[in-house]
Amino acid sequence: MVSEDQDRTAALARRVTELERLLAAARESLADTRTKLAELQEPPQTFGTFVAWADGHADVVVNGRKMRVAVAPDVHNLRPGDDVLLNPLNVVVASAASDGVGQGAIVREVIDDHRALVVSRGEDERVVILVGGDAHARLHEGDTVIIDPRTGFASERVDRSGVEALLLEEVPDVDYAAIGGLGPQIERIRDAIELPLTHPELYREHALRPPRGLLLYGPPGCGKTLIAKAVAHSLADAVGADRSYFLSVKGPELLNKYVGETERYIRTIFERARSKAGSGAPVVVFFDEMEALFRARGSGVSSDIETTVVPQLLTELDGVETLDNVLIIGASNREDMIDPAILRPGRLDVKIEVARPDKAAAKDILGKYLTAGVPIDHDLVVSTGGEEQAVGVLIDIAADGLYSQADISSYASGALMRNVVDRAKTRAIKAMVQTGRRGVSIEHVQTAVGDEIAEARAVAAGKAPGL
Repeated sequence: MVSEDQDRTAALARRVTELERLLAAARESLADTRTKLAELQEPPQTFGTFVAWADGHADVVVNGRKMRVAVAPDVHNLRPGDDVLLNPLNVVVASAASDGVGQGAIVREVIDDHRALVVSRGEDERVVILVGGDAHARLHEGDTVIIDPRTGFASERVDRSGVEALLLEEVPDVDYAAIGGLGPQIERIRDAIELPLTHPELYREHALRPPRGLLLYGPPGCGKTLIAKAVAHSLADAVGADRSYFLSVKGPELLNKYVGETERYIRTIFERARSKAGSGAPVVVFFDEMEALFRARGSGVSSDIETTVVPQLLTELDGVETLDNVLIIGASNREDMIDPAILRPGRLDVKIEVARPDKAAAKDILGKYLTAGVPIDHDLVVSTGGEEQAVGVLIDIAADGLYSQADISSYASGALMRNVVDRAKTRAIKAMVQTGRRGVSIEHVQTAVGDEIAEARAVAAGKAPGL
């Protein structure tokens, strides 16, 4: 009997414990429900922009209206431009995360460390306050920033891929030794560019102004771009700088259908050059395919874009006059189509023709790509007395085969010479895979020459494979 009473009592105790647990859970659920209901009944909060502290209060802009409001005690460390939340009584109760969006504007002039003149919506100019950390320290003319027209704040700098993609700041590892067949042109370039940098006192003594820029013109594939890269590579050595900068601009890529964008790109490019040159490093601004962008005004060949783009470049070229370590290089296959004002003395002073190579120049170019380090046919090496002699024989055979053609002067180029060597190397690799015979042979070179000549003629006639 006693045992039954004890079991009944224990069961009742367990039931009471379970009921207490359920009651506690119900109370928690009820409290959460009340909290959520209270939140749902709260009036909406307003977003604003913090402007400045003022005697313990805060100046904020809400929907274009500037107000001085109270601040909750737990809100602090606000900076100009920060987003804030205001309760229905217009009290700042919390800071808010910025959404990082706004109206884009282009910096026309940096006035001081805190203000800049920007242009937006066409030609609408306004002065904005620079906020957002160290944004003002790295802001330059031509940069794009996010502005809030209601507050007058510029909160963030935006990298515009449209112009940044056109600029190649790293200098390719190309020097004059890698260029074949252009000895006289290279010597003239070094005299015009490196002498003023290495002996500036002599130029001052002779009252001689160093050239501001040069134009490389001639048929495609003859080394104009390669020369420009080599110039940038050698300038650092000439002035004793740690490095140099090569701002490469493709003419057709610079064109933009929106009015004023191409001119903005040009301003940005020269602003970048001025910034880099200010550190003492030499800067090369290289315009490839120059005739595509700076066509002669009034030619009637293209649209009217050249009437504004050409004057913009002329303005920048004249502005570079007082800068040191900035060199403008243009390359063109049709120099006759470039506006004459760009080519006059005082702008692009030095004009160098990069013509098609003759036979001697062709051998020099072939020797840059077909060297003793390349596997050569063993029988040829033995018969000629060494690898260098064998390479010389292959180069002579290639040059003789090319220049035995009566029409070689119409399609010879450095690119063609390199392609001949590449074809011969490809055939040597294929022979090694198929037969096990190693090295470039006379047969490979002769076949490569024949194939390259046939393809060059087909291209000239508009019947190239795949056309």
